[in-house]
Amino acid sequence: MNEPRARLLVWLFAAACALMLPLSLMIGSVRLDPAAALHGLLASDDRSLASAIVGLRLPRAVTAIAVGGLLALSGGLLQALLRNPLADPYVLGISGGGACAAMVAIAVGAGPWVTHGAAVVGALAALAGLFLLARRALFGTEHVSGESASSSILLVGVMMASFAAAVLSLALSLAPVGRLRPMVFWLLGDLSGTQDPIAAWISVAVLVSCGAACARDSRALNLMLRGDLQAFTQGVRVEQVRRRLVIVASIATGWAVALAGAIGFVGFVAPHLARFAVGNDQRLALPATLFVGATLLAAADLAARTVAAPAQLPVGVLTVMIGVPVFLWQLRRQ
Repeated sequence: MNEPRARLLVWLFAAACALMLPLSLMIGSVRLDPAAALHGLLASDDRSLASAIVGLRLPRAVTAIAVGGLLALSGGLLQALLRNPLADPYVLGISGGGACAAMVAIAVGAGPWVTHGAAVVGALAALAGLFLLARRALFGTEHVSGESASSSILLVGVMMASFAAAVLSLALSLAPVGRLRPMVFWLLGDLSGTQDPIAAWISVAVLVSCGAACARDSRALNLMLRGDLQAFTQGVRVEQVRRRLVIVASIATGWAVALAGAIGFVGFVAPHLARFAVGNDQRLALPATLFVGATLLAAADLAARTVAAPAQLPVGVLTVMIGVPVFLWQLRRQ
């Protein structure tokens, strides 16, 4: 693809992502015109209705953008590292590991920051299990030769995701009745509880940090897509780059799961849409993936708040309804 055109598309995706923020502030069960939304944003300390509405919607909108970007970036990294278009944090069980740990924290009544930390630790633990069970495929000669390594990793990840689902079902069956409803909504993927502005802006900082880490290794990742042996002969420390980027993917997944629950298929759909638009150069594909994922989840959250207003739908339901047909279409192409 023409590189100037691809760069222009990345900027257009970034503009679409930025546009979702004012739209999320204006649209909802109570609509605000642009002037009222701007007044509520700039004069957040007064007691007007617009300020109150913006104060509720802003952290949720920022969190949706951050979570969508983190999940999409994680999916894009995993698909590139494993050279398998069916890989994503949900399918590989990384989301499930983070969800299990966060669910335990919620069940015992832990605070939000403990839940965030538990989800990151759970995602890292799931990643460690994936490394141990599929180490030969990840770092052995099988992966270098390009044989069925990525399929082996995918199968291990699917089994880990199934095990995590069983653990979550067990946790739900043993949970106190008073905590059951929020736990179920959280498992479906829910942004209704993201009202903490500090957590929202920290999430943006996590997203920027993960994006910067990916930008640092994007050239090496391009070389690794052609084969580990070729990348090694051109000076890439393949194992170190792979470990570093998979850890970035797990941290991004764990943080996103802690904030919004088990939202599926954003990490699968967004990288495909981005690569279709800008090509497979990771220097452009990863930023495009980030912006597409952020836009998709922000749009899905906007729909979840407005389709059945004043009731709110779990945003994870909408993302799965979009993601499953795309997943089956991609599987049919394999």
